Amino acid sequence: MNSDIPIGSPLRTEAIINRYFIHAKRKLGQNFLVDHDAIMGIVHAANIKPGDQVIEIGPGIGSLTEQLLLAGAKVFAYEVDDSLPEILRNELPSKINGEPLNKRFKLLLKDVLKANFKDDLAGFFDFTRPIKVAANLPYYITTPIIFALNQADLQFANVTLMMQKEVADRLQAKPGNKEYGPLTIAVQIEMNVNLAFTVKNRSFIPRPRVDSSVVVLTPLKNKPDVGDIKHFNWMVKMCFAQRRKTLNNNLKSLLPDKDKREQLITSLNVDPRVRPEELTISQFIQIARAIPSQR
Repeated sequence: MNSDIPIGSPLRTEAIINRYFIHAKRKLGQNFLVDHDAIMGIVHAANIKPGDQVIEIGPGIGSLTEQLLLAGAKVFAYEVDDSLPEILRNELPSKINGEPLNKRFKLLLKDVLKANFKDDLAGFFDFTRPIKVAANLPYYITTPIIFALNQADLQFANVTLMMQKEVADRLQAKPGNKEYGPLTIAVQIEMNVNLAFTVKNRSFIPRPRVDSSVVVLTPLKNKPDVGDIKHFNWMVKMCFAQRRKTLNNNLKSLLPDKDKREQLITSLNVDPRVRPEELTISQFIQIARAIPSQR
């Protein structure tokens, strides 16, 4: 197969699948993206420039990796499927702009949820320069990965992720919307959320049941002061523990004293029968300050 044909084209993807006798592993949420326009859309949405440092999660057979490298990026990839390193070594360009592949690309067989980014990236990335994330995320583990990136010990220039459209809708949801919840709030206190474009399910092999969206997350310049972030995120999750119940009912386990609970709800200027999904982030911050820390 002519290597001038992008890995992410249907023709070359099929050839790679046949050559290495591979198949998408359902337990790993693998779906091979075979839409070159969508792949380039991710590269453009992430604003990849020569010299950029990019973390990729789940490179698969290298469809996105190839285009990140050709756009001039240095790529560090996390992968859990140990059948893929050989494919990536063989199929990615051996040289990019005159540099050998190992100078521009490093693969770590490791679950990104177990990543220690500073340790993993040391010696390959320059921590004094911005780092970006670009990934086509497995559907089954999208939310934990977003939380992990959100709590990482790195400052990202941007995080560009392809994910199930339903999760993308949750990231950009507003109060009063049924998609609004703990994930929404955890991301929106840290990042601006921009829906770049939608990708139809026919753009993947095998074809998933739902469409995907590409979302670009960029750090807020002025982040709200939530105090202890772990306490805040825990409190939000507890408020949504039974999301169809009223705020008053959900707060009973957090603030057992009835008078203090009523005083808090009055200070929020809301009806006691309000549900958590109707509260603003500012109101959740106010609640977190009133709830004793569990540490």
